[in-house]
Amino acid sequence: MSMTVQSQPDRSDPTVIAAQNDAFRKLACLGVPPAQPIQGRMHVTRSLMEASDGFMAEAVKSTGEFATFEPENDPEGWHDFGVVEIRGETVFWQIDLYAADSDFRYGAETLDNPATTMRVLTIMLARDW
Repeated sequence: MSMTVQSQPDRSDPTVIAAQNDAFRKLACLGVPPAQPIQGRMHVTRSLMEASDGFMAEAVKSTGEFATFEPENDPEGWHDFGVVEIRGETVFWQIDLYAADSDFRYGAETLDNPATTMRVLTIMLARDW
């Protein structure tokens, strides 16, 4: 007899995930403290770090202020990806959700639980993609 075990789909609320992602971006990029603790890290690519004349600071600030979410750029409603233009240069940002105790090896199981989810915000030049 063979048994198939199917994983349960994540039943996280997309609006809660979006609010947490927005709060984390504002904390990481603008220093605005969230209403509840949110674990995470921000990374920028080498080319963004090496950009001159305050470019990286502008990219980080614009990422924190981003609010143009539409079905075309946010199909899951998580507010986990965006594109900003800085001085004619396209900058991407993305938030990935990991299990907080997994050393970034496994995805978060309950995406809307900030106690068990570690967010990683990556900001990069589009050409780094």
